[in-house]
Amino acid sequence: MATSFQAPLKDPKRIFIGGEWVDPSSDALIDVISPATEELFVQVASAQASDVDRAVAAARDAFDNGPWPRMSHKERADYMNRLAEELTARAADAAQIWPNEMGILHSVASSVTPAAGHFFRYYAKMADTFAFEEEHKTVSGAKLGLLVREPVGVVGAIIPWNGPIMITAFKVAPALIAGCTVVIKGSPEAPGHALLMAEVAEKVGLPKGVINVVIADRDASEALVRNPGIDKISFTGSSATGRHIASILGERMARYTLELGGKSAAIILDDYDVETAANEIAARACDMTGQVCAALTRVVVPRHRADAVADAIGAAFSKVVVGDPFDPATQMGPVATRKQRDRVQGYIDRAKADGYRVAGGGGRPAHLNRGFFVEPTVFAGVDNNAAIAQEEVFGPVLSVIPAADEADAVRIANDSQFGLNGAVFTNDVDRAYSVARQIRTGTVGHNGHHVDFMIAFGGFKQSGVGREGGVEGLYPYLETKTILLGGRPGHLPPVEV
Repeated sequence: MATSFQAPLKDPKRIFIGGEWVDPSSDALIDVISPATEELFVQVASAQASDVDRAVAAARDAFDNGPWPRMSHKERADYMNRLAEELTARAADAAQIWPNEMGILHSVASSVTPAAGHFFRYYAKMADTFAFEEEHKTVSGAKLGLLVREPVGVVGAIIPWNGPIMITAFKVAPALIAGCTVVIKGSPEAPGHALLMAEVAEKVGLPKGVINVVIADRDASEALVRNPGIDKISFTGSSATGRHIASILGERMARYTLELGGKSAAIILDDYDVETAANEIAARACDMTGQVCAALTRVVVPRHRADAVADAIGAAFSKVVVGDPFDPATQMGPVATRKQRDRVQGYIDRAKADGYRVAGGGGRPAHLNRGFFVEPTVFAGVDNNAAIAQEEVFGPVLSVIPAADEADAVRIANDSQFGLNGAVFTNDVDRAYSVARQIRTGTVGHNGHHVDFMIAFGGFKQSGVGREGGVEGLYPYLETKTILLGGRPGHLPPVEV
């Protein structure tokens, strides 16, 4: 019997605007269904377009007239450190919400959620380390050139359902240290972490309107993108939605960061042990039930080893314990929704119909007759042009693709509309580096699925625009201004003679 809990949220049937919990314009509610039990987990207010406009107006007023953008970076960092402390204090609540919304293992959620606070601390430190103002020599005729980096303005942060607590932190923390105000649009499938973020903002006394939170479906979300009071959208989600957002924002030259889909390739070179590679790939394929944009879902391997790799992954999948995400013995939970399970199973059925061999999995676990469960699945001998190899499934489904040689493996890896992540399995670090430089993707790991938000994360091609994390993740929330002066302003240290 899968376990479910009451959502640890203060007032999920209201929305957070201008520092207050307010009634929405409609009585409409969103039912959030626990994916393991198919039972109601929580009901939340469904914000309408007029509510989104109210949230934008509050953020706009806070940016144009409020104290936040006019504070020093150090003053903003003090608030951010308090946010970090409260997020850490609420980590157990966040870990309880997450499995009940999208099926992640509770053990994994419990280990990950404290990192949200760390991300706010990380950007708070940039108050002392980042060059928000730089002196430059100038050929303009002026005596002093300054390059200053100012907040981009009001940010709309659109959060997906798979990793909401961390993705909220990736967007909101750099926006705040930059001096932006934010409207967080939480996912209707997984709204809990956005509402928890609002409670944290209220608890620490963040100035009114700096963070506003609404939960909205697609129509109201588009109102956020179209609102002229929004200066920048930061979106994580599908490539199709990202393209639509970019086309809308392009009409008024608004800024955007898009972290989109992936179909990432793991290249296994001929010097690497088949079993070792297969076990590593199989283990990570079950992370968050495969609902990871950076998942390594295409396994590209020399033709003479391809069947062995597929069978080894299938054998590893056969040992995966699928079930209740709150059970410590479980190794993979359900996917997030019935719609998502139907989507994943649809891809599996199509690949079967296309004649590809199932080397492991392929359906619902026999012991689970309730919940949105699917077996981890691997197909052997897949052509890279097949739908199962080209389209993002967003579930625990892998394709093993034979390659003639190393050059052909690189060609296959690059033969995709996506370019988010990748991996090279080889005992030779120089070969790993050489192949990594040839793959057109935002991250490449050596001998495993590796990403690092403390450096940068994002994609090439239709995997997105811009980067999140690290110093690179701060730049998109800043506008660069050149100031050319006829003298030296008093706030600058005097020039040593």
